[in-house]
Amino acid sequence: MHIVKPERAVTIKFVMKSFLPDGTSKERPEEVMEFIYGIERQVPTLENALFNAKAGDSFSLQIPASEIYGEHDPSLVRSIPKQGLVKQRLVPGQYYRQMKKGCLVSFKVLEIREDNVLVDFNEPMAGITVTIDLEILSVRKATEKEIEEAKEAQFKKNIGCG
Repeated sequence: MHIVKPERAVTIKFVMKSFLPDGTSKERPEEVMEFIYGIERQVPTLENALFNAKAGDSFSLQIPASEIYGEHDPSLVRSIPKQGLVKQRLVPGQYYRQMKKGCLVSFKVLEIREDNVLVDFNEPMAGITVTIDLEILSVRKATEKEIEEAKEAQFKKNIGCG
C-alpha cells in the first residue's frame, strides 16, 4: 500500500467551506483533485496532514487565512482624496477599479465622505479561513513524465504564468 510522500500522485475528494468576515459561510461543491505531492505545492496545513497518510484516510482541516488569501491588514484601510476618482464608480461596499498612470488601482469603497473616501486596499478574500473535509482516494508512484510536467507547472505557477 502506498503512503503519501514526495513524488507520489495523490488523488483527493474534498468539500471546501469558506468563512466570510461578515460571519456567513459558503460551501463549494465536492471536487476531486490529483497532484504530485511535494512538487505541486499545496497549503502547508494540507501538506502536513497528507504526509504518510494512505488511500481511504479522511481529514477535516481548518486552513488559516494566512495560508490561503492572506490576513486582513488594518493598515490597508485608508482615507484617500476624492479628487481624480470617477464619482459614479464610488459605491459603498463595491470595488472601485481605475487605470492610473498605466497601473490598475483597485480598492473596496467603505464610506464616502465630503472630501475623501474610506477605502480598503486588502485583497478581496483577505481574512477568510476555510475548512476542508477530504478523503484520499488513491496514492501511487508518479511516472517520470508526470513528475517533469508537475515541476514545469509548479515553476510557471511560481512566476505567475500558471
